[in-house]
Amino acid sequence: MLKATQAGLDRILTLELVRVTERAAVAAARLRGRGDEKAADQVAVDAMRSELNRLPIRGTVVIGEGERDEAPMLYIGEEVGAGEGPEVDIALDPLEGTTICAKNLPNSLAVIAIAERGSLLYAPDVYMEKIAVGPGYPEGIVDLDAPAVENIEALAKAKGVPVSEITACILDRPRHARLIEEVRGTGAAIRLIGDGDVAGVIHTTDPDETGIDIYLGIGGAPEGVLAAAALRCIGGQMQGRLQLNTEEKVARAAKMGIADPNKVYRMDEMARGDVLFAATGVTDGNLLSGVKFGREQISTHTIVMRSSSQTVREIIARHQDLDKF
Repeated sequence: MLKATQAGLDRILTLELVRVTERAAVAAARLRGRGDEKAADQVAVDAMRSELNRLPIRGTVVIGEGERDEAPMLYIGEEVGAGEGPEVDIALDPLEGTTICAKNLPNSLAVIAIAERGSLLYAPDVYMEKIAVGPGYPEGIVDLDAPAVENIEALAKAKGVPVSEITACILDRPRHARLIEEVRGTGAAIRLIGDGDVAGVIHTTDPDETGIDIYLGIGGAPEGVLAAAALRCIGGQMQGRLQLNTEEKVARAAKMGIADPNKVYRMDEMARGDVLFAATGVTDGNLLSGVKFGREQISTHTIVMRSSSQTVREIIARHQDLDKF
C-alpha cells in the first residue's frame, strides 16, 4: 500500500507515475502529425485518467484540462485514484503541446505532478505571466516586476558572460511583440517556441545542452504550476502571476481561495512540500525523445523527479506487450 509518511509520499509512487505519463504519451503519439489537436488531446486525457484510477491514491486534480463546466474529464476539482492511500494534489497536462503533436514538431510531452494535499497552487484555467531560470544563481536574481532589460543584464552578470551570450525562451505570440523587442534590444538572443512552455521552463535548468538561459512571458497557468513542480525537483527559480484581467476571472479565482489577483507567486508557493514530477516525450525534443513504434515493441523516454531527494531519473522503456497500449 502506498502511503504518506512524515518524510512525504512513498517513493514507490515515483515510479508508478511513469506508467501514467507513458500511457498518455503513447496514445497521443498515435495521432502525431495528423493535424487533429482535439483528437490527440482527448486520447491522451482518456489514457491518463484510466491509469490514474489504477493508483492507490485519493487524488484531487487542482490543475487540469479546464474547469468542470468546460472539461468532460480531468477537470479542476475532479477526484481520481482507486480511493485508498494518501490524499494528494495532482497537476497534469496529458498532452502539453497539442499543436506541436498535431504538426509532429519537437517538445510535445505528457506531464503530471503529484504532491501532498494542499501543496499545489489551486488556480483557475487562465493565463499566467512567468519568469524562470535554472539552478546555480543567487536567490532573487530575476524578478517578475523588473523590466526584461534588468533581468537579462542581472542574469548575464551572475553567469559571468556578456548579454549577447544569453538566450531567452519566449512563446511566439502577438502579445509578446513588445517583450521580444525589449529582449532583442539588450543584445540577447531569443528562442521562439510555438507551444510547450513546460519544456521551455525546464530547458533553463541545462543551458549548456538546450541553449536556453531564461524563460519569459505569458502562457497557461496550468503549465506554470507544472513547470514550478519540475523546478522544485531539479533546481532553479520561478515566479508567476495569474492574469485575472476580467471580473469573471477574478470571481473564479476567489472561489478557489485566491484573494489577491495581483499576487506574484514564488516557485515554492506554486509547488511546495514533497513533489513528484514525471514527463514522457510524445515527439522528439531537447528534453526527451518521442514515442517510437516498432513492429514488436513500443519505446518511451521518461524523466521522473522527486523534490525531497532531489532525484532525477531518466527511464527508457521498451514495451513488448502491445495490447496494453
